Amino acid sequence: MTVTTSATPTLRIVLPGGSGQIGTVLARHFHAQGHHVTVLSRSPKPEAWATLAWDGLTLDPAWTHTLEAADVVIHLSGRSVNCRYTPENRRQIMDSRVLPTLTVGRAIEACSVPPRLWMNASTSTFYRDTRDIPQDEFTQELGGSDTKLPSSWEFSIEVAKRWEEAFYASSTPATRKIALRTSITMSPDHGGVFFIMYNLCRFGLGGTVGPGTQYVSWMHDEDYIRAVEFLIAHPEISGPVNFTAPNPLPNRDFMRAFRSAVGNPIGFPAPTPLLEIGTFLMRTESELVLKSRRAIPTVLLQHGFTFAHPTWPEAIQNLVARFRSK
Repeated sequence: MTVTTSATPTLRIVLPGGSGQIGTVLARHFHAQGHHVTVLSRSPKPEAWATLAWDGLTLDPAWTHTLEAADVVIHLSGRSVNCRYTPENRRQIMDSRVLPTLTVGRAIEACSVPPRLWMNASTSTFYRDTRDIPQDEFTQELGGSDTKLPSSWEFSIEVAKRWEEAFYASSTPATRKIALRTSITMSPDHGGVFFIMYNLCRFGLGGTVGPGTQYVSWMHDEDYIRAVEFLIAHPEISGPVNFTAPNPLPNRDFMRAFRSAVGNPIGFPAPTPLLEIGTFLMRTESELVLKSRRAIPTVLLQHGFTFAHPTWPEAIQNLVARFRSK
């Protein structure tokens, strides 16, 4: 994948927790652009870019030195939420986000020459379940107060809140901070959410999920990269930024476009009762597909960012074509 960008000076970019899908997309792109990229990982492996070991908890000079005078730090740690919310899994989900964020903050506080920019992963799950009006960085209609929703859904809201609280807890006056409230990011790489959904559609299982009225917020991986570069180039932007395409759509339309791109019009629906049984057997949570997420990227749009893939039918056609060309 090539993303066309204007010429920029060589940057020093550090990606704590950057060995997952999004981190790999970013590292691959920035390395190809000639920037100096370092990924911090609990299980480092040889890559074209530099990789160093970290545990997300200890201020070890073996990795903290990479933050000195860095241009950009993009922290992406977080255990997968694709699991049952057992007490132990809840602890791991929370700790894997909050504790490394606090650690990065302490490391930046200790820098003689701190990084110019720190972007920290967050989530668009921050906002309330909504089918009526879009949610952006200024509405502040946060989730957690709707008594009509399952109480188990409150956990993800609490994770989002504590994640950002940890991000802003450190005192880093010389470092600009941006919380990336990210939606589902689609990249045609094996193992990611696109790959899973592609195979469901391919085998006729990509039908409407639940009522189909719940909104899906999404973002194309090329726009994710371009938005990160846009934020680097715009020092006036700080605070929360929604990383999502400007046109979320209901699940039934989202899945219809996915099936069309795959070329299989058949998609058996998954009614809510059947979905609850299926997700239980698959050891995951129905909230991941039943909660309505209708976030829009007002901050990016107000500052002049233009999406290359603003609509889902075009975006999924592009993603499928790229996947099949590999």
